[in-house]
Amino acid sequence: MSEGYADEQGDVLVTPDGSRTALNARFGEAYGSRHGAASQARHVFLEGTGTHEHPAPRVLEVGFGVGVNARATLARCEARGVPLVYHAFEFDPAPRALLRDVARGGEAEDHPAWRALLDAWPEADGGPTGESSGEIEVTAGGATLRVTFADVLTADLPESWATALYLDGFSPSRNPDVWTPEFTARLARTLAPGGVLGTYSAAGHVRRSLEAAGLRVERRPGAPGKRECLRAIRKG
Repeated sequence: MSEGYADEQGDVLVTPDGSRTALNARFGEAYGSRHGAASQARHVFLEGTGTHEHPAPRVLEVGFGVGVNARATLARCEARGVPLVYHAFEFDPAPRALLRDVARGGEAEDHPAWRALLDAWPEADGGPTGESSGEIEVTAGGATLRVTFADVLTADLPESWATALYLDGFSPSRNPDVWTPEFTARLARTLAPGGVLGTYSAAGHVRRSLEAAGLRVERRPGAPGKRECLRAIRKG
């Protein structure tokens, strides 16, 4: 995530790689890196977890945000002709119009699964209108996208399911609850054997929490604007 401050919810930023992100007033940060939102998605999450090469990725995302990671993943899977199952948790969904604006001109903007997701998306904040389950799921173009509108801290999470976990909550200083040792241990259990967690954070306490959860942690060069990032592997 960016370290930038938001004045107004939904302010859209064009980042140096030409991709877009937006500001979130609740947490006072941008949803994605100001130094290159799509570059961060590809480097930290797709490549950091090996999803860019996996024959049939199952991705769990903590923090759907404005969908930049999902679209980057859709684009890579479509280019390789491999199926994708993508399940994200988001407790404070951005408005549909903001997702469209951020995606404009970007990768996978016209992917049928992305278009179907936007069609099913709530018009405004607060979760999908009329959806008692608090969840939407679409399947199109070889991809299944599911977004659960719930607090991931208390939600039921899949066990031993994910080939990749994108830990993309707002920064530890702004949203500390998703970076605690207790929650990290829950996240570790969502990974299938050999599954990989990727995160833009390289904070010492995050690394120690991942190690305490039994994951093998590796430092990687960071995306633009960050010196390092982390990946953590569940031993097979």
